[in-house]
Order: sequence, then C-alpha cells, then structure tokens
Amino acid sequence: MVEGFYDKGFARFGRDSALVEWGRAAREAARAAVEDPEMRARWLICEGTWFVGVDALPNGADGALAGTALSGEAVRFAQSLFGRLPLHRGQASVVWPGYPKPRDAESDGAFRYRLKRDGAHVDGVKADSHGQRRLEEPHAWVLGIPLNEVEAGASPMVAWEGSHKIMQRGLLHALQGVEAARWGEVDVTEAYQAARREVFETCRRVTLPAVPGEAYVVHRLCLHGVAPWQSDVEAGADGRMVAYFRPEIPGGAEAWLKAD
Repeated sequence: MVEGFYDKGFARFGRDSALVEWGRAAREAARAAVEDPEMRARWLICEGTWFVGVDALPNGADGALAGTALSGEAVRFAQSLFGRLPLHRGQASVVWPGYPKPRDAESDGAFRYRLKRDGAHVDGVKADSHGQRRLEEPHAWVLGIPLNEVEAGASPMVAWEGSHKIMQRGLLHALQGVEAARWGEVDVTEAYQAARREVFETCRRVTLPAVPGEAYVVHRLCLHGVAPWQSDVEAGADGRMVAYFRPEIPGGAEAWLKAD
C-alpha cells in the first residue's frame, strides 16, 4: 500500500518506463481523437480551451492500447484497491493556454467557481438540469496518466488533502436512514456543498503536475479539479494531455460511500 494514500486522498508515482511506452501510444490516439470532427463537435468546449474527451481512447478492458499493455506501479496500486477491475475506454483530457473560458450556457457563478476553485468536485456526484445533485456513476478510483511534457503551470490536477474523509462524512450523514438502494434518488446538494465549504476552509490544496512516465491515483471521494492555465506558460499544439480511468466500483453506491 502506498504510504499516505488514505490520509491524503491521493498518491503520486515517479517515472515508470512501462507508462512511458503506453503513454506514447495513448498520445497518438489522443491526437487522433482531438482531430476527429465528430469528437471535436462533442467534446471541444470552453471556447476551444478544453477537449473533454470522455471515452476517447480505444483501449481494451485491460487498458492495452495499440498492442501496448497498461502496466506499472501506479496501475498495480489502483487495481489493488478493489481487485482487478475492467476498464472503460480512457478519457483523453486536453487543455490549452487560456483555460478556463466560459462553457456554453454556463452561469457567471459556475464560471467563477471553475476560475477561483478549480471546478472542484467529487466524481460520481452529478447535478441535474435543476442543479440538484445525486449519487451517480460510483467509481472505484481515478488514475491520471500524463501523455505529454508540459510545465507545472499548464492546468495541472489539484486535490484537497484529506478531503475524502470530510466528503464521506457529510454525504453519509445526508443519507442516514435511507436504504442504500435508494441513495441515487436523494438530493444531496446541501450536504455536498456544506462538506465542500469545510474542505476549502480546512484542507490543503495540492497541485499534482506530472510528466510522461509519472502518474497519480486519487481517492474516489477526494475533492479535486483542474487549475487555470498560468498566463506565463506556453505550449505546443498538443496543449496538456492526460489520460484518465475511473472504473466502476464493485458494490455500487453503498461501497462507493462506505468503503475505506
């Protein structure tokens, strides 16, 4: 077990040659996705500064891509948390200088939140068209794998140290007395926002810049987001590319919220 993961809510991993090789294949696939007209129409947002790229990578359930296996210490650690899990097609998240810009139909408040608070969120808690948040898509963990070399100020992921404990406590309290099978029906907006405020007041914000061969694993309940691109940082046509995996957790919402 990587030291500190359950205290901090995330773990960093140094250069791993296995991830370097996989990253090369994934980078080419990400480039192809960014240039694909249908994917651009669907995923290029924020005035052209962010390609969301959900399910954009053509990897198999074992993560292999273009004949290159997905392996290395970070992958083994992530897969040790809940047993070896099948992987979805990876996300190819690409950001360019100027991020963030407003999204289509985004409110001023929502944009300010992304600008000032890095769009901090917990994966799996989704807001509907009325702004009510409910538990959906219970993930086991988040694995981030950088695909290209960029400076540290090129919109790195950020995480709030220890925030997973606060988010877990707040959401469990909101769902107290509700059968786990019905958790997805409950509006947890108030509890989620209260826990998030506590995190901002009490937890340390940590940036997680990384380069090809490195990786990070983020606890499924850890509050995290993407920092604005620093104005003095330049980048080529690739911008900043990161592949993400978030497999479903065995046991659904109950395991997502109650497990360590």
